Amino acid sequence: MMYKIKYLIFLMILFSCSSEPKSGWDKYLFSDDIISAEEFIDQDLLSTHITTLSSDDFQGRKPATLGGKKTVKYLIDSFQEIGLEPGNPNGSWTQDVKMLGVKSNLRSQFITDDERWVLRTGDDIIGNSYIKKQNVNLERVGVIFCGYGVTAPEYKWDDYKGVDVKGKVVIILVNDPPIMIDDEYDNDMFKGKAMTYYGRWSYKYEEALRRGAAGAIVIHESGPAGYPFSVLQAGHDSESLTIEASKSLKFQGWLPLSSAQKLFSMSGLDFSSMKKEALSPDFQPKNMDIKFTSRIANTYRYVNSKNVIAKYEGVDSLLKDEYIIYTAHWDHLGMDKKLKDDKVYNGANDNALGTAMVLAAAKSFSQLKTGTKRSILFLAVTAEEDGLLGAKYYSMNPLYPLEKTLAVINIDAMGNTFGKTKDLIIIGKGNSNLDNIVESAAKQDKKYVIPDAEPEKGFYYRSDHFAFAKMGVPSLYVDGGFDVRGKGKDFGRSMKDIYTKNHYHSLSDEVHSDWVYDGIIEDNGILLRVGYAIAQHNEWPSWNENTEFKSLRDAMLRN
Repeated sequence: MMYKIKYLIFLMILFSCSSEPKSGWDKYLFSDDIISAEEFIDQDLLSTHITTLSSDDFQGRKPATLGGKKTVKYLIDSFQEIGLEPGNPNGSWTQDVKMLGVKSNLRSQFITDDERWVLRTGDDIIGNSYIKKQNVNLERVGVIFCGYGVTAPEYKWDDYKGVDVKGKVVIILVNDPPIMIDDEYDNDMFKGKAMTYYGRWSYKYEEALRRGAAGAIVIHESGPAGYPFSVLQAGHDSESLTIEASKSLKFQGWLPLSSAQKLFSMSGLDFSSMKKEALSPDFQPKNMDIKFTSRIANTYRYVNSKNVIAKYEGVDSLLKDEYIIYTAHWDHLGMDKKLKDDKVYNGANDNALGTAMVLAAAKSFSQLKTGTKRSILFLAVTAEEDGLLGAKYYSMNPLYPLEKTLAVINIDAMGNTFGKTKDLIIIGKGNSNLDNIVESAAKQDKKYVIPDAEPEKGFYYRSDHFAFAKMGVPSLYVDGGFDVRGKGKDFGRSMKDIYTKNHYHSLSDEVHSDWVYDGIIEDNGILLRVGYAIAQHNEWPSWNENTEFKSLRDAMLRN
């Protein structure tokens, strides 16, 4: 009955808009088969997966722990129950992800001729070292302020010009330089208000390493970072994971704003003035006349975690070796055993919810009567919280060719637990023609699509799809909207703000009794239809012109 009602609603919308040109994707977005299969996404299915994965029994789902192993087994069992086939071509359900686990104990100081500041790890500074040694020492190393730490030839910008940072520690501002003209963002510089990859902390560490620096420390500010310092403090003294590299910085870390202000003052500099100077392409790096010492005691081990992958094989003999991937990270922050009462970072929204939505999409695809032309992969990745490591590992070691992967649809902490919305947010809107498919799918649910309201926070670079985008694969990342039906935009914004401030990466990210599932179900259905349409349509998704990933895809498809 629900299917018939939904289909009739679609027909009414279709005929009421008959004067408008139709999307070429509509034939597939609104086929009888996929609309019928969408009905298998319901509250019981989603709530069961979310509640189970975010329960204390799963111990916060940290990779390479008992809770992580339990999560992998749960996902395999769930995919098997759905009736999918193992996604690894070797016949297994998993891909081993080999990582280096490091726990760093820091004793750090800033030193001038007149003053010695002993830093409190966790409050004054946060950091670690991925050097595979038990003891890593930086002894009275020079410190250089390098503005935003950006070298961007296309913008004629180089924050390292005229300075040799080899063996030094660089201090760097978070995000891109916000270049303004008459109180408006200059859209010709670093995409205006939107963050580019130059604004991400990961790029800043990479660039410092390329320059031969011994260490890099990013100054945290909540606005441009997109999250409070408390997010970094959570679990800062627990084990961190990385994909082992041939070279690493000796030290990488963060300073809260208060520490940065004190550091500049110790150096005889004014932080606000230096920050203003860094907004010019003529900025010159500044030797801070201060030394940094850090004695780092590392415990390290090799860690093997797993991506879980299931496959719904296409039925077209010519197209079944082309792929659409749904991704969600299954991991979270684990446990803090030092706490007395609640010790588990349950990660209900982040990202038991997203993982449940992928499982629900898999269930729906399994109910199709006629199948899809192309194959669908369901990839639950590990170690997102440690830097998108599971997705990064897959993109570097793909089980299926990336040049035959049409698109990635990523689901991460969508957060719509407060009801149906009139809108849907595309993070990175304007990057690819995937936007057009989403807009067409959303119309069935009388939704409009909007861009990220805070592009300066760089959310597009902060989840698993980015590992694929960085390799050239068109990648979609959406978020639940603000405009809650019957309650309005202010209510939706306040609910999202409450989550970010009170629950994100906190012990309280749990399933709450006031959660409403109908919005999650609706958004899940839209992403289901988008993936189905891509699997059926002759046209491949593509990056838009002047998007930073287009040249990568063009080169991939030429080879």
